[in-house]
Amino acid sequence: MHSFDLILTLTGGFAGALVFGYLTQRLGLSPIVGYLLAGVAVGPHTPGFVADTALAEQLAEVGVILLMFGVGLQFHVGELLAVRNVAIPGAVAQSAVATILGASLVQSFGWPLSSAIVFGIALSVASTVVLIRVLADNNALHTHAGHIAVGWLVVEDLFTIVALVVLPIAFGGDGAGLGGALLFTGLKVAALIAFTVFVGARLIPRVLDHVAGTHSRELFTLTVLVIALGIAVGSAAVFDVSMALGAFLAGLVVGRSDYALRAASEMLERQVKQMSR
Repeated sequence: MHSFDLILTLTGGFAGALVFGYLTQRLGLSPIVGYLLAGVAVGPHTPGFVADTALAEQLAEVGVILLMFGVGLQFHVGELLAVRNVAIPGAVAQSAVATILGASLVQSFGWPLSSAIVFGIALSVASTVVLIRVLADNNALHTHAGHIAVGWLVVEDLFTIVALVVLPIAFGGDGAGLGGALLFTGLKVAALIAFTVFVGARLIPRVLDHVAGTHSRELFTLTVLVIALGIAVGSAAVFDVSMALGAFLAGLVVGRSDYALRAASEMLERQVKQMSR
């Protein structure tokens, strides 16, 4: 029964994404708008077909990981560092202003301070997946503005990690442990980046080149999927960062090998299209 639910959820989700994606495309909108509408249509709060929510969330998580991994494949670390003078202060300032404005707005409606700050932080963080899809649909992902946007999103992801550490301590009354928690979080993020950039950059290309030497497309595809999913899940489980950020860092590392970049990009282009519709 579980396998039937999986197939039914896939079929219903893909069919809804196809119909609504086509309609929004014809209206001159990004297909991602149609995909969002399809999610509402097959969800539990609308009449008609209802997809298995738990399975849909898991499949969507895999789609996000593959999408962010594919984006990481297309970028070089130098391209992101080149826009750091704009992305870092811009993201910090935008997040701070949006948080203050959002918190002030809902406080005027009588919300408590803690809830208002959480709302403001949620309002200040952009959806990485949505923005990247919009940039890709408009062929702007590899422009200077696109590089700034992606760098901006990475900084926002890091800001979210810090916020998730600070909020429970700040409103839990244990302010004395805030400094230690921030330091520990900073060390974990630094360890993830160091592992991905230095260890992964040496190990992963060698593994991919070795597997590519078998001339088996299936083994190479499986290896890339294991790397993408493994680093994403490991980032969340060990380093407490989002799986999307971990997948993006994994893509940056795999992309450093020219051969791996060409082969993995071809595979992931098909996978991302299937999982994001």
